[in-house]
Amino acid sequence: MPSTQERVRKLVENNIEVDGQPLNVPEDLNISLLESGVPSTDIVALGKLIAEEFDVTVTPDDCASLASLPDLVAFIDAKAA
Repeated sequence: MPSTQERVRKLVENNIEVDGQPLNVPEDLNISLLESGVPSTDIVALGKLIAEEFDVTVTPDDCASLASLPDLVAFIDAKAA
């Protein structure tokens, strides 16, 4: 089964664009969606996809407080434990 990191990467690569282009996600996922120019509405939409994919609750406040994709992975892993 793919790791949380691999699953998050796939969700981001398949669902997030900046200026009509797929977001280039580094191997270690060390990227901030906001700093990369992803609109906050897209980040909240990604939170909904994360909630469905991992069966966890993700609020808009959670989306705003998670500064990077590694933070998101840690959040998911903590919720799933």
